[in-house]
Amino acid sequence: MNQEFLQRESRFLLTLVLFTVLLFGIHYYILFHFASQLVLTLPLYTIYAFHFITVLLIYTFVNYKISKGTKEIFTLFMVCTLLKMVLAIVFLLPLFLKPTENKTVEAVNFFIPYFLFLAFEIVSITSFLKKK
Repeated sequence: MNQEFLQRESRFLLTLVLFTVLLFGIHYYILFHFASQLVLTLPLYTIYAFHFITVLLIYTFVNYKISKGTKEIFTLFMVCTLLKMVLAIVFLLPLFLKPTENKTVEAVNFFIPYFLFLAFEIVSITSFLKKK
């Protein structure tokens, strides 16, 4: 493996873990204090596990392709993001198919972290592209 690839990957993994733990802690605190009576279909830890895994996979794939010399990074990132959106719809299928009274809260629980993780992913990828 390329040493530069491994350094970028390890720094990103550490930053992603810290970002995920911090965001999960804030989100859990808010739900615990303001919406503890709600019964949610999608547990909070599964939402964050989904976001963590998808962001890590996309970053790793883009990082790998860059280390191999690929120049079409924007197209690659957009295809990966489109695939992530499809996976998000599949992940949310139980919410769409099961009749629940808290669909709005469930959707907000998913999509606020989704966009925060997406912003984190974009900032991380553009920061190492600027260095190149």
